[in-house]
Amino acid sequence: MALALGTAALVLLALLWELYRRPLQARLRNLGERLKEHRRRLPAGGYDPGRERRAEQRARALLRSCVSAADWEMYRDLGFMRVLGSPPPSVPGQSARARYAYLIYPHKPILAYVPGTGELLNEYCVAFPDHSKPFGSARLPDSDDVLAKWMALSGDERRIIADANMHLPGRQLDPERVRRDLVRLARWERERSDGRAASVRAA
Repeated sequence: MALALGTAALVLLALLWELYRRPLQARLRNLGERLKEHRRRLPAGGYDPGRERRAEQRARALLRSCVSAADWEMYRDLGFMRVLGSPPPSVPGQSARARYAYLIYPHKPILAYVPGTGELLNEYCVAFPDHSKPFGSARLPDSDDVLAKWMALSGDERRIIADANMHLPGRQLDPERVRRDLVRLARWERERSDGRAASVRAA
């Protein structure tokens, strides 16, 4: 009985397929033609797969024009940028030094740390969405994101830190990676300083 019912069901499915196969194929062909026609009618400024790459190139040029040569070279060579925090009130006879600094990564939280010891303090989550038309997205190009954070910290450090979502280190940034980056930064600064000293001696 079950075998007979199964056979009947298969025969019914085969008949239904033959009945609807040609109309379905015709509909699929019609849909394909409509999609091709739609693509042909897209404006010249339609989706451009190279847009993100060109946007990042423009963002890097803008970043380079806004920050110091040392900051640009740091970002170019290491992939992140450091910003020193506000120094404490100066004491007569002593130079004021920043007690903390920030590391800026593209599309990652701003990380505060102690320059002298490398102690990681906090992560500060901030976002700068891209509202450009007609292809705005939730993400700025990497270098624009770094520039926005650099400008915010340089212009009004207290405000951006107060408005940011604060978390302990490790929420989004791997502490071990950050420590390796701090070692890379120290090595990079030594090599850059040695290079300048060699240039002075050669002159």
